[in-house]
Amino acid sequence: MSSKTFVLVHGVWHGGWCWSRVVDILRARGHRVTAPTLTGLGERSHLLSADITLETFVADIVRHIECEDLHDIVLVGHSFGGAPVTGVADRIADRLASLIYFDGIMLKSGETWFSLLPPELAADRAALAEKTSGGVSLPPAPAESFGVTRPEDRIFLESRLTPHPFATFTTSLDLKGPRVGNGLPAAYIHCTNPIYGPANVALQRAQDFGWPVREIATGHDAMVTEPQATADLLENIASTLCQ
Repeated sequence: MSSKTFVLVHGVWHGGWCWSRVVDILRARGHRVTAPTLTGLGERSHLLSADITLETFVADIVRHIECEDLHDIVLVGHSFGGAPVTGVADRIADRLASLIYFDGIMLKSGETWFSLLPPELAADRAALAEKTSGGVSLPPAPAESFGVTRPEDRIFLESRLTPHPFATFTTSLDLKGPRVGNGLPAAYIHCTNPIYGPANVALQRAQDFGWPVREIATGHDAMVTEPQATADLLENIASTLCQ
């Protein structure tokens, strides 16, 4: 296939590092690939503060794209990374070729991530954040919750996960445009073994929008557990959407 430009956005507790195996594969195939880390996470965890909101994450990606002077981008949002990806599509659609939500959440304008959770679960997470950090951050979940079970993958993951800025869960995504995706070609990837429950709302929305849905038979962190299959799938979808 022709060379593409991919920007890979990570999810909750992760950083750009989680895409490293996929980045290597795609670059070896001639694609331009970046995987920015959002403020307060990964190698930017020293910037963690109560002031980091969902809009901070949107701005992170927009500025990354602008500073790297990227165009015709296949923008991929994994897990919670789907939320800022929607915001980026709303802000700079002219820079983007297509969107891929990778087992990613999908917020409509005015929604917060916690507004989509069962109230008792949202309350439990808020209490945990308050207990562990005074409400600044939420501590990482174990690797198994992302479908990661191989010992070497668990070590890779758990040695790098960092607390997540809590206000990104409780601040809304505010869109200027009328719809999620801003009219760009888009697709959804559903991880099926095991299924990651928090992504079910987004999967249903993708189906309601009439977007193509592809499946990959691995857990939520497919970029860690099946990097080759993940790279193949991203290439295939990008080629189809960008025809």
